[in-house]
Amino acid sequence: MAWDRKLMRTVRVRNSQKMGVLAKLLTAVAEAGGSVGSIELLTETSQTVMRDITVYAEDTEQLERILLAIGNNEGTRILEVLDRVLELHQKGKIAIRSRYPIDSLTTLRRVYTPGVAEVCRRIAEDPSQARLYTSISHMVAIVTDGTAVLGLGDIGPLAAMPVMEGKAMLMETLVGLSGIPILLNTKDTEEIIQTVAAIAPTFAAIQLEDISAPRCFEIEERLQAMLDIPVMHDDQHGTAVVSSAAVMVAAREAGMDFSKAVIGQIGLGAAGQAIGQMMMRLTGNPVYGADLSPEALDRFENRGGIKSDLKAIMETCDIVVATTGAPNLIKPEMVRKGQVILALSNPNPEIDPEVALKHGAAFAGDGKSVNNVLGFPGIFRGLVDSNASRISHEMLVAAAKVLVEMTPPGELVPHPLDKKVHRAVARAVAEMAIKQGIARAEYVPYVED
Repeated sequence: MAWDRKLMRTVRVRNSQKMGVLAKLLTAVAEAGGSVGSIELLTETSQTVMRDITVYAEDTEQLERILLAIGNNEGTRILEVLDRVLELHQKGKIAIRSRYPIDSLTTLRRVYTPGVAEVCRRIAEDPSQARLYTSISHMVAIVTDGTAVLGLGDIGPLAAMPVMEGKAMLMETLVGLSGIPILLNTKDTEEIIQTVAAIAPTFAAIQLEDISAPRCFEIEERLQAMLDIPVMHDDQHGTAVVSSAAVMVAAREAGMDFSKAVIGQIGLGAAGQAIGQMMMRLTGNPVYGADLSPEALDRFENRGGIKSDLKAIMETCDIVVATTGAPNLIKPEMVRKGQVILALSNPNPEIDPEVALKHGAAFAGDGKSVNNVLGFPGIFRGLVDSNASRISHEMLVAAAKVLVEMTPPGELVPHPLDKKVHRAVARAVAEMAIKQGIARAEYVPYVED
């Protein structure tokens, strides 16, 4: 599919107004190994047609072949090659804006001095008033040290900023929260913990992001113990919520009893550990885990899992989830008839779903449709709206069950941009916070301005 490709370019072309020119151009792209996305008509005259055509390629070499094929197409002239991704990121994707225009001295005196002093005194006398009178009530810190970014690995905090901005955009767009990226120029566990604890008063919740394992486990656990606001490592729990929902839907589609299925988790990094634990909570049964790291296996066993290996899991498990980052790890001959296999590593899965289905899998999927954007916005909205002091496993399970309920027939998960889904997740999380006595405020559902 086009969106699986690594490179995307918009090619602005002028075609002769002759029958077949566009069709031949599209054929030329396909024969060069490329894919075509959107085609936008810009201008049209009796002689020529100008269009923006989005093309996708695996690498720069293939992109050059595609551009050469377009340029050689009879009746086509390339006017410009645009990188829309880089254009969109110029000057960043987010900004802090004032909620009120300062257009008079009266307004100035209300928002700043001298009027603001009264608000400061109120908060000094009763710190809980900060939730009512400041932006803290909708601010979420998105904290990273840049050590485990996407499939890129340890690229540092500065290079991680575009991802953090994207997270902030999704929070604001989908649920109206103000996500603030925090880049930490340290990999030291103790420094990270102390820094996040020191800035915590600014925020209603903390989202840890792209921090490598095993440090991420200690950082999250210690911050959760130290702070009276929710702290969640999204690569663990956001991914686990969405992945577990996808597993339940896949089992349903395959006609399998999820509660009785034997489940195996291949890859026990941050995501794999959390997915395995989530499925154990959902079924009440142990999950088999495989990893090359003895430390990861020990951690999984200490949390209720069973140590195993790739071969044994493929031979015995009804449901297999893989999060190893190792392309083609699962060989076609390993697939057993009737298995459910979710190979979630991006951009290249442990086994292509079509290959798994061809070799007997009842259901197979990859990570392209299992995106944790379905989890973290609604989870944090529910935490913030209920003024929860912490996040619980039961809240995460509630979020996963909502995603299952709202998945349309024939799909693996709901549409990630469906705001009704995010609102439903938020409500489930907030209601669970109230039920568990973790909430410190009466839940009022978020409504868009």
